[in-house]
Amino acid sequence: MISSVAHHSTPDLIDSAKAWLRLGIATLLGTLGGVGMWSVVVALPAIQADFGVDRASAALPYTLAMLGFAAGGVLTGRLADRFGIAIPLAAGTLAMGLGYIVVGHAQSIWQVALIHGGMIGLGCSATFGPLMADVSHWFARRRGIAVSIVAASNYIAGTFWPTVIQHSIAADGWRATHMGIGVVLLVTMLPLTLALRAKAPSHQDAATAAAHRQAAMPFSANTLQVILCIAGACCCVAMSMPQVHIVAYCGDLGYGVARGAEMLSLMLACGIVSRLVSGLIADRIGGVRTLLLGSFLQGAALFLYLWFNGLTPLYVISALFGLFQGGIVPSYAIIVREYFPPQQAGTRVGLVLMATLVGMALGGWMSGAIFDLTGSYRAAFLNGLGWNLLNLTIVTFLLVRSRGGARLAAA
Repeated sequence: MISSVAHHSTPDLIDSAKAWLRLGIATLLGTLGGVGMWSVVVALPAIQADFGVDRASAALPYTLAMLGFAAGGVLTGRLADRFGIAIPLAAGTLAMGLGYIVVGHAQSIWQVALIHGGMIGLGCSATFGPLMADVSHWFARRRGIAVSIVAASNYIAGTFWPTVIQHSIAADGWRATHMGIGVVLLVTMLPLTLALRAKAPSHQDAATAAAHRQAAMPFSANTLQVILCIAGACCCVAMSMPQVHIVAYCGDLGYGVARGAEMLSLMLACGIVSRLVSGLIADRIGGVRTLLLGSFLQGAALFLYLWFNGLTPLYVISALFGLFQGGIVPSYAIIVREYFPPQQAGTRVGLVLMATLVGMALGGWMSGAIFDLTGSYRAAFLNGLGWNLLNLTIVTFLLVRSRGGARLAAA
């Protein structure tokens, strides 16, 4: 077994050169494994044409992939807490790699959807939340930026993989493309996984500090977990409005879907910058204050969408939205490490990330339903602002209720 050759780490490894090397490997794994979040979006038109189904049926693989990703984050996070990151990463890589190869031979849209949910989405989950949790064990002074760098790998994957996949589909078809992705993942990710066999350093001081901070809260650990999950769902309902509907919005305004796609790419690229900068900020002011700042700025960008719909302003606002919202999700992982014992990090980060994914799915659907009812996205933007305000209220509550407004610095 992988764990049998793992060696014990010492606190001296925290913030060390070995920790930074591990961070680089984790980021590369996150970028490679992140294909599971983006490939189905690019392949959707080709899959729809191949099976001759309607758009709703063709979207089923995406829906099940997100559900698999959400549930898998909790499962793989729990495995990482118990056995270390290498085992869930290896299992996730095998599930993804074999899933992509198998889906290339699928005979129905339901087979494609089930494979995306049970193998690709589930396997992909190991390359996001559990990796963030694992890296958080190896850093103290620079934990915020380290976690944010790993989180940014998902956005890096979103800028790298779609172009590669689209070119491959155009040249060789979606089936050969998926089988090729599977082979690439198995060949590249499994050897990289072996490099992460070392056990995390001991964090006795961090566990004590987390217990003290949690004691400053007027509710139990599980209650705090529920509050974080609700906050995560709320902020991502708001976040989903521009991310899911900006392309359609531009089409409705007469600018064309290509312009909307450019805005989405710009949003994701700025999100990478946002995640890195928010990590630096979190190292100075803590996770809750960073989350509060990101939530406020995200709301401000949503407010701007209500007032400006010209082509140039939409580019600017989309860039601002990416810069403002990109650091929100990593902040939850940092908060978990500040308030909960290190040995629970993988499971608890997975639970919060599952809530954020539920929020994205709910918000994407809700915005579309509101548009269908009103014939305009204005009410959908207002709905997003309302959910954002709820998130802002919850995070403010967390900050105020910590006794004396204690500074939430990383342990």
